[in-house]
Amino acid sequence: MTREEAYSELIKYVDNKNLLKHMLSTEIVLIRLAKHFDQDPDLWGMAGLLHDIDYEDTKEQPEVHSLKGAEILESMGLPQELVYAVKVHNERHGLPRISLLDKALYATDPMTGLIVAGALIRPDKKLSGVDVPFLRKKFDQKAFAKGADRQQILTCSELGLSLEEFLGYGLEAMQGISIELEL
Repeated sequence: MTREEAYSELIKYVDNKNLLKHMLSTEIVLIRLAKHFDQDPDLWGMAGLLHDIDYEDTKEQPEVHSLKGAEILESMGLPQELVYAVKVHNERHGLPRISLLDKALYATDPMTGLIVAGALIRPDKKLSGVDVPFLRKKFDQKAFAKGADRQQILTCSELGLSLEEFLGYGLEAMQGISIELEL
């Protein structure tokens, strides 16, 4: 499946513009991480792009979220490595994070929200005004971006990355698509 085909499938399931931006953010960060770890950027990007394909249908049933998504992705014929990473990104299922992709998707999912929140409080509301020291400072403020699970972001250590390195890769990647993100 090409990226364009995947995106066409995605918009059949997702209408929310902000959710689509989150998924685009996760896609680009995972592509950046795949390159860092010498992994398949197409596979990793596809996992990021499609990881919340079922969210609009399951947001009131978090115990089902990602299981339904995995079924959708399986029916599309996507690789099991991608399907499992999507399934395991919801910790409610208690599935172990085994591959680098599993670990990267899990840690990246909330990090994108932290970065977006950092941009939105800047005077110009742009990613260009955000840097890693700013994000690191905001990371320690519990009231800031409350939905960005800090413990989940800190699992970047399972990838062998410090928080600062991880935030740096994420910010750099998202700044590269700032026009699409309208940030």
